[in-house]
Amino acid sequence: MSETDDKTKKVYTKADSGGAKTSSMKAGKKKQKESTIGSIILFFIISLAVSLIIGWVIFPELLYSKKEQPVDFNHSIHAQQVDNGCESCHIFREDGSFAGVPKLAQCSDCHQEVQGDSPNEKVFVEEYVLKGKEVPWLIYSKQPDCVFFSHTAHVKKAKMECAVCHGPMGQSKSLKTYEQNRITGYSRDIWGKSIAGNKENSWDRMKMDDCAKCHEKETGRKSSVQTGKDACFMCHK
Repeated sequence: MSETDDKTKKVYTKADSGGAKTSSMKAGKKKQKESTIGSIILFFIISLAVSLIIGWVIFPELLYSKKEQPVDFNHSIHAQQVDNGCESCHIFREDGSFAGVPKLAQCSDCHQEVQGDSPNEKVFVEEYVLKGKEVPWLIYSKQPDCVFFSHTAHVKKAKMECAVCHGPMGQSKSLKTYEQNRITGYSRDIWGKSIAGNKENSWDRMKMDDCAKCHEKETGRKSSVQTGKDACFMCHK
């Protein structure tokens, strides 16, 4: 082989080596890029999962504080002793307005002294009846002050059962834990258990759109039954 051929061979060999090296570098960069993209996608998926867990599971639990009622109350045993169901204790005044939670005077008529062996009745009589002190009940269904709701229109005129909004409370033997929103101060019964707004029963939430849907279902329109209007001030005073 001549000296010229030998030089030419070396040049081609070097070129082939350089080309292979370049291809190898390109392949390496491509693999590194794919690995980086894969890491970013994996990070996004993990971050999304963590965010969903925090937002849908952990946050709602942190948002609400849990409190027990000052005295446990057995609705079931009381319902068996009265003649007019819920209205025997949750009365309507003469002007038609709803009195809401019974005052101590109503309860005192039957509980001047301890009648049974229930520790809750003992606490009620000794701590509240004998001291003339109103029980600071925690109201599950308390709405903001700007919300107006007529129990008379719904219970008396529309003949609605209390359970439609309050659930089977009259059958309960114990009061459930009161969950209070740490930000708004309102009960979780207003917003509902599901942060997404899903519900299985009519009493799972007490929000404005629940009222509108019920009105539309029962009357064919979302507006006020009495006035036929749907202005904000019909329910917000």
